[in-house]
Amino acid sequence: TYDPGYANTGSCKSEITFVDGENGILRYRGYPIEELAEHSSFIETAMLLIFGHLPSQTERAVFREMLSSQELLHEDLLHHFEGFPPYGQPMSILSAVINSFASYHPDLLDIQTEEEFRLAVAKIISKVRTISAFAYRKSLGRPFMYPDPNRSYCSNFLHMMFSVPYKEFEPTRAQIKALSLVLIVHADHEQNCSCSTVRMVGSSQANLF
Repeated sequence: TYDPGYANTGSCKSEITFVDGENGILRYRGYPIEELAEHSSFIETAMLLIFGHLPSQTERAVFREMLSSQELLHEDLLHHFEGFPPYGQPMSILSAVINSFASYHPDLLDIQTEEEFRLAVAKIISKVRTISAFAYRKSLGRPFMYPDPNRSYCSNFLHMMFSVPYKEFEPTRAQIKALSLVLIVHADHEQNCSCSTVRMVGSSQANLF
């Protein structure tokens, strides 16, 4: 693929994602986005992108447990949110808090095994959701809602965004599916700016946070 940002240099040949915006084509690992949107969840799609294949039911269940075990933030990090104004730009809050995680998870500097890699993936995917929800709550001046390990990824995200103390938000199946679709479509975009940045940083074996 050619990107003007690289002065028409072929930056890579990707086996992960193919995008042809002019013709409305998006494929993840060869699967058309329409097929994944119809039959897959966001977590299944993320696993496809990262690990190269759609997960079995057992693999999905194990990874779901890993996500649940990694969804909490260290309590010392909560003061970070207090330092931002209510109108703070969500992406700046997200990036600042994520960057601080490098101090809390130095283990991500020394990933040696497939299991350690899976745990690192679970940490990032799970904690990004919590940080995003907390940033939204901060913008409204509302108390943080802690993640519920009994909920699915998207249901949990909506819970942390919209529940209030003593009145939990119960999303409908349509709302959960809509959020899953949004996340699926934006899960990876081949060689756009953010994907290129992550690949370059990752290739240097820097701490992933």
